[in-house]
Amino acid sequence: MTENSNSPNRVAIVTGGSRGIGASAAKRLASDGQTVVIGYAGRDADAAEVVAEIVTCGGRALAMQADIADETAVAAVFDRTEQEFGGVDVVVNAAGVMILGSVVDFDLDDLDRMHRTNIRGTFVINQQAARRVRRGGAVLNFSSSVTQLALPNYAPYAATKGAVDAISLILAKELRGRDITVNAIAPGPTATALFLDGKDDATIDRMAKMNPLERLGTPDDIAEVVSFLAGPGRWVNGQTIYVNGGLA
Repeated sequence: MTENSNSPNRVAIVTGGSRGIGASAAKRLASDGQTVVIGYAGRDADAAEVVAEIVTCGGRALAMQADIADETAVAAVFDRTEQEFGGVDVVVNAAGVMILGSVVDFDLDDLDRMHRTNIRGTFVINQQAARRVRRGGAVLNFSSSVTQLALPNYAPYAATKGAVDAISLILAKELRGRDITVNAIAPGPTATALFLDGKDDATIDRMAKMNPLERLGTPDDIAEVVSFLAGPGRWVNGQTIYVNGGLA
């Protein structure tokens, strides 16, 4: 196992790690042998539960509350990670907000809320990652397959995720010579609270059958790709990876 692979010496920060894809990614990285610091916005009990599960299975983890759009709070997460564990090797930015609605009727306050978390938050996390991640590390941002699908009512959300793609792909080039990969992961419909909230059964069933495998993704499906890109996937860099069961 090389120093660039998943190993007990690697340390990962996972934002949005209290539930859904972020929680599954945190637990998967811990099972790969990485120490995990879970960033979360406000679900104390959920974050504590993820940490407890990792520790019970023999891993190392801690949780820190932080608004990812607050540069001071984010810097504090990186500071404590370095103090407790010696450095940062992997950053997985899974925190996000999704609010749906048509362009003509969309509440601009909701647009600003999504912009703050999905765009500003991604930028703040990536800024700290660019300053702190050690050689051989990886930065993973979360985009979405809806940037390619052009589904009605997804324009505000898709616009924020298009920005995530741009930040990710440009940062990969800006880190030339550092041996740090930067990629965006773009899930399709995945069975998380973020996706399921507000959708009726007919809508969920229809969207589940949009891909050739005819099911929703699971958080563990996405965590498999996180594990690869955070460890052995060193020749994948500056890409948006669509993880959606063949949805087109």
